[in-house]
Amino acid sequence: MASSSSVLLVVALFAVFLGTAHGIAKVPPGPNITATYGDKWLDAKSTWYGKPTGAGPKDNGGACGYKDVDKAPFSGMTGCGNTPIFKSGRGCGSCFEIKCTKPESCSGEPVLVHITDDNEEPIAAYHFDLSGKAFGAMAKKGEEQKLRSAGELELKFRRVKCEYPEGTKVTFHVEKGSNPNYLALLVKYVTGDGDVVAVDIKEKGKDKWIELKESWGSIWRVDTPDKLTGPFTVRYTTEGGTKGEAEDVIPEGWKADTAYASK
Repeated sequence: MASSSSVLLVVALFAVFLGTAHGIAKVPPGPNITATYGDKWLDAKSTWYGKPTGAGPKDNGGACGYKDVDKAPFSGMTGCGNTPIFKSGRGCGSCFEIKCTKPESCSGEPVLVHITDDNEEPIAAYHFDLSGKAFGAMAKKGEEQKLRSAGELELKFRRVKCEYPEGTKVTFHVEKGSNPNYLALLVKYVTGDGDVVAVDIKEKGKDKWIELKESWGSIWRVDTPDKLTGPFTVRYTTEGGTKGEAEDVIPEGWKADTAYASK
């Protein structure tokens, strides 16, 4: 009969095997990446997922709640961030420049990516699991697939302010299931910090702001016994403290599963 110490050793080794097989972090996560900007580049590792030229599985935006991230303005240049980048959803929409110099197919030139998903299996203190398109964008022209075949890269990154093409407006998507006593808003296309840490709404003709609670990803919600009729002005706050208001952006008679862009 095996001794108790032998059994414990086998169990411990099996646990290590399982942890490695399931991609559990080999090192602790780094400090959270905050809304500070500068010339300093940090070290990270990168992998990619989904279709080779796609925006991730089904191009659906994943844990942030965004949809159609393969289309403008994200245009497939997206990625999952691990804990200090995704920040339980508060990193959704933030922008980063990334670049690689090895292997030879790396161009060394920075490309911009948007955080649209959560990386739950990090392999480094900072780990970007990129769309196939974003990963390939770091390559020299014509060598995108060669770079993707590397699978895993060491790269440099820094947080940058988000800029969107002219005409892009901050948009509020009223989520499915919203009704006169429950309103859930997904906030996207915020310039500057890109992320959102607080959302409030105010009904036209009233003075009181109603604070929304974090639901998940970039979605904020409110439950109330009072009917939410509208129109509503939406106020949002970014991590850096910038506040924006979209006056009467949610109209009277608003509908669920509908996007409303700021004016």
